[in-house]
Amino acid sequence: MNNSSLEEIAKLMVAPSKGILAADESTGTIKKRLDSISVESNEINRRSYREMLFTSPEINKYISGVILFDETLRQSNNSGKRLSEILEDKNIIPGIKVDKGTWPCPGFNNFPITQGLDGLKQRCDEYFELGAKFTKWRAVIKIIDSIVPIEVIEANAYALAMYAATAQESGLVPIVEPEVLMDGKHNIELCKKITETTLNMVFEKLDKYKVNLKGIVLKPNMIVPGSESSEDATHNEIAEKTIFVLKKCVPKNVPGIAFLSGGQTEIESTLNLNSINQSKDLPWEVTFSYGRALQQSALNKWQGKEENIIESQKVFLHRAKMNSLAHNGEYNLDLENT
Repeated sequence: MNNSSLEEIAKLMVAPSKGILAADESTGTIKKRLDSISVESNEINRRSYREMLFTSPEINKYISGVILFDETLRQSNNSGKRLSEILEDKNIIPGIKVDKGTWPCPGFNNFPITQGLDGLKQRCDEYFELGAKFTKWRAVIKIIDSIVPIEVIEANAYALAMYAATAQESGLVPIVEPEVLMDGKHNIELCKKITETTLNMVFEKLDKYKVNLKGIVLKPNMIVPGSESSEDATHNEIAEKTIFVLKKCVPKNVPGIAFLSGGQTEIESTLNLNSINQSKDLPWEVTFSYGRALQQSALNKWQGKEENIIESQKVFLHRAKMNSLAHNGEYNLDLENT
């Protein structure tokens, strides 16, 4: 696929008023989600749950693309229609998670590094044939005792760049996801500092591997205090620090930034996205690529029962709509009750 096609898809992924649904939970993660509602994690139940989300009426008003897991990209519904085709019929772009999860970083075993470069080109080529248009790779930057060794950041950035270059060579738009984890006692200033170091390193490596920045979507963390920190940060403070780091580190030719929710609650992640978009002088589209923050209430409503599907879809669409408004800086808490 040529550069202009990659650039067009990247723009559609971050289209105004829309965002990306992350439905690419690994087998282990989706099992935890289904365990929480006492539903067995088998192939049929995983498919039913995701199909319920994908067939929500008017999902295409708020969702531009969906990140799928390998199993889901290959699944069909009871009528034999591929789940990815159900999305495409609604003009929603199917994407695919291509990393293989994390492993202890050699030499720095307490810190994770993402695996999956082996065989990546073959996987990307196959996913392209199966109809995927974009990919996702998550690098996990974990702060332990207020530090992350620069070698660990560099190793993760290198893998992200190799992945992004490979995806583009296979005709797929890479979502580049360097996540500085919320886990820990660190304050917001440390999150800011480490995110800045990480993003600078990522863009340095993307440049080195000749990645076309107009054909990527960046999926970073917001600048927030650690989940065990005693510090409270306002939505405005989170927005201000996040925008500061993005403007310092992210080139203007990147078409869009789609935030991960990273452990924030459904409401927090919407409020923070909205606060960021209240700033009108952002050079990129700034939207959401949420998993749990779009799905949690819908999952709880569904409970694995067919008779709950319509209500569950309503709950999911409500969250998608709230985040769509936040993409435009037009969300407020009163809308939660309408």
